[in-house]
Amino acid sequence: MEKAESIAIDVLSWIATDPELFNRFVGLSGLDPSQIREAAQEQGFLAGVLGFIMNHEPTLLSYCSAQNERPEDVARAFQSLGGQVNNGW
Repeated sequence: MEKAESIAIDVLSWIATDPELFNRFVGLSGLDPSQIREAAQEQGFLAGVLGFIMNHEPTLLSYCSAQNERPEDVARAFQSLGGQVNNGW
């Protein structure tokens, strides 16, 4: 689970570097940007972060390319944190 959490935190950090992507994440999550740190402590939040990119293949592939990560590793991390993979990853 530690590796899964590490990937999710890396994804969140990566999302935060792109204002357009971050705004989309915040909008879909319903969180105010000032609530992110607090929300990150809640169970299920990190799975939600991974779910965000798992549900948009171009974003997933962009993350994987930028961070030298494999999509299947992100999918495994997502599952490890309680997410359900339904798109064949």
